[in-house]
Amino acid sequence: MEIKTFYKTQRELAVVLNKLIDAYWNNEIPEEFLFEKVKLLNTNNPGKITKYDEYTAIIKQQCGKRRLEVIDLVLNIANLEE
Repeated sequence: MEIKTFYKTQRELAVVLNKLIDAYWNNEIPEEFLFEKVKLLNTNNPGKITKYDEYTAIIKQQCGKRRLEVIDLVLNIANLEE
């Protein structure tokens, strides 16, 4: 799965996050790949996934509750590892 590091808009980023999580749910990518890419996207696109410790409105709308739960878990685990 090819993923860019930097995205211009929140909508583009939401589409990629959706593809990543869907691929994980369909057993197309391993868990480590998902963790690595979500952390990378969050680090390299500051303010596009979260602002003031909340998901942005576009990310909430585009990703939905179940995918946000996965993103939340990945980012929380990443913070615990640091």
